[in-house]
Formats: sequence, C-alpha cells, structure tokens
Amino acid sequence: MLEKMLYREDRRSHAQNCRRDLPDNHRMTFKRSYFFWFAAALVVALSLMVWLRRGLAVDMTQVTQGPMVQSVVTNGRIGSVARTEVMSQSTARIEHVLVREGDTVQASQVLAQLHDDEASANLQAARAAVAEAQARLRQLASVQLPVAEQQLAQARAAAVLAEQELARTQELLKQGFVSPARLDEAQRQAQSARAAELAASAQTQGSQAGGAEVAAAQARLAQALANATAAATRLDNLSLRAPAAATVIQRAVDPGDTAQPGKVLLTLVSGTETRIETSVDEKNLQFIRLGQRARASADAYPDQPFDATLTTIAPAVDALRGTVDLKLRVDPAPVFLRPDMTVSVEIITAQVANALMLGSDALRRDANGQTYVLVARDGRAQRANVKLGLQGVGTTQIVSGVAAGEQVILPTTSAAEGERVRAKHADQPRGNAPMVPGLTQ
Repeated sequence: MLEKMLYREDRRSHAQNCRRDLPDNHRMTFKRSYFFWFAAALVVALSLMVWLRRGLAVDMTQVTQGPMVQSVVTNGRIGSVARTEVMSQSTARIEHVLVREGDTVQASQVLAQLHDDEASANLQAARAAVAEAQARLRQLASVQLPVAEQQLAQARAAAVLAEQELARTQELLKQGFVSPARLDEAQRQAQSARAAELAASAQTQGSQAGGAEVAAAQARLAQALANATAAATRLDNLSLRAPAAATVIQRAVDPGDTAQPGKVLLTLVSGTETRIETSVDEKNLQFIRLGQRARASADAYPDQPFDATLTTIAPAVDALRGTVDLKLRVDPAPVFLRPDMTVSVEIITAQVANALMLGSDALRRDANGQTYVLVARDGRAQRANVKLGLQGVGTTQIVSGVAAGEQVILPTTSAAEGERVRAKHADQPRGNAPMVPGLTQ
C-alpha cells in the first residue's frame, strides 16, 4: 500500500515538472527562428548594398595614345601618259599586220598596210596634173610671152602706118585728088590698126608675170598640187604608222580583215611616266590635296608596295557616281607594273606623331550638335565634351576632353550621366596601330 502511494506521488511530480518545462521549450524555438530571419535579411541587405555599389554593367573602351595616320583608300588602274587606238580613216582590206602584242615600235614605224592600188593610181593622176600645170607656166614664159611681144611690135608699126596714110588721104582730099570714099577707107584702116595694137598689148600683159593668163596658170598649178597632196595623204593613210615610240598592248585584226572607220585595229601605250588612274567619293574632297604622298600595291603583287604622288584632281564631280577622278604619278615605276593592272591606293592625307585616339563608336552628340563622351570616373558615368581631330575608319583623334588610359562608356548600354557603372568587359584599345585605315571602302 505504501509502495503504491509512493508511485503515484512520483508520477504526479513528473507531470508537474513537465508542465513547468513546456513554456521554456517554446520560447527557445521562437528565439532561434527570429535569429535566422534576421540574419537572412541582413545578408540580403548587404548583398543589395554591394550590388548597388557595383553599379550598372556597361561596355567600355580605352583612350589610347600613339602615332595616327589619316588616309583615303581606294582602288584604281595603272595608266600611261598616252594611250593610242590605231584606226583606219577609210574602208580597205588589210594586206599586212607588221607587229604583235608586246612589240616596241618607233615613231612613224608602219604597223599595218592596207590595200592601196586605187590610191596609188589617183596619186599618179594628180602628179600628172601638176606636171601639166607646170608646163603651161613654162610655155607662157618661154613661148607665148615672146610671141605676144612680137605681135605687139607689129601692131604698133601697123598703127603708125595707118595713121600716116590717113593723114595723106586727108591732105589729098583737100586738093581734090581723091574721093571721100578713099578717106573713109583710110580712117577704117587706122581704127583697125589701133584695135590690133590694143589687143596685142593686152595679150602681152596677160603673158607677163602678174598677168591674167599667168595668174590662171598659177592657180591651176596650185590646185593640181593640192590634189596631189590630198592623193598622197590618202595613200599614206593606208599605211598605219605609230604616232610615237610606244608598246603594242592589243592587236585586234589579221591580214585579210577589212578595216573600217572607227574600228580599233591596234592599241598602243607610250610615254616614260607611269600613273595610277582612280577616283574617290566626293565627301573626301576636303582631305585631298595635290602633292600628297600615297602608298600603292598591285593586286597581283600585294607584297611589293610602291610610292606614288597625287598630281591631278579633276575639276568636276561625276554626277552619276558622285566621285572625283584622280591621277597619281609613280616614280620610279616597278618593273612588274603593266597597263590596266588593278592597284590599291592609300593616300596619306594627314598624320600626327602622338595622338589621343578613341573608337568612333564611343562618340555621342547632344541636341545642339556638341560631341561628348561618357567617361567612367570614380565608378560613375561623367560627361566630357571632346574636340575631334583626324578621323579614320573606326578611329578618331581626340584633341581635348579626355586623357590617355581613361575608360569611355560605349552607347551600346543605356548608362545615364552620374549613374554608378562598372565594366562589363572592356574592348580592345583602338587606334594604337601605326597606320589607320582610310576613309573610303
């Protein structure tokens, strides 16, 4: 009985102890949960602060410093000072072609011979007409003039006799020894004698130097000489000759072909000067000046560049293409250059030994046209107005506004002035190569 009472008392004591301990367990669980959520909030707050301090991730490029060359790049062809297309002035069969491509010819050398039988006959006829006209002049001087002078002398003598006979007849008529009819006859003979004298005088004057017949004969001779010259020219035109020392670069005909006016038979290039013929976009006119140096290379020999000098700028712009034609002198010319060879040309328009350079895509413009950039300074985007200098493809010289080594924010990210920023990844520095590509294609 006593044992049962003790057992009950122990169970009652245990139950009371359990009831006293239960609130303490609940309080410990609440305290642990509160600490966990407080720590999590603190971590989130710290992370947010760190993220905000890092700023917006942006693309950046660096301002570099070094030599910069501004150039205009274009393509052209090798030309010669004189390019001649040999053509015939008349239609004729080609008898002989005396040259081939690559031959060097001298001035007046016959290149091709056309059929010339008819032209030769015409020249012979013209020369015969010249000989006839010359003989007529000699006849006037050696035969007709002396005869005319003799006839004039006879006519004058006859006129004197007729006048004397008229005077005697008039005297005899007064004395009544002759009839009036005899006087009329004497007067008629005197008038005929005077007329014959005048005719002989005119004939003599016409046969003398400066006279009408001599002038006519000289005119006929001049006409015959002109006809002979024209015939000789037509004959000579059938022998196609080189206008100057040159090289044959194209032969388009063979013996037996028919030459026609306007049809190119041979093409020649001449002159000791080699030049490049090219064109640039008209927008580059502001950079082009006579005398500028250029670097060129033939597409067939890209590893053998050569120098050239700008010598000619066309006075007008091609309205259809919007380009300006240029000519550059190559001196000395490499031996491998050939007429019409394609070349690449870089014309040096300006150069700076120690320039600040920035990628052109980093530049911005405001509503007033002011050029500026956003520079990452002390972790924030700061506006910096810049002054530009030389411009190349993808690279621009910065005269003032930024310093070498500064990081410039590219417009590809929407960073605002004053905003905290950080580099997403920096571009490779631009413009530090010794040569900057040109302004054209």
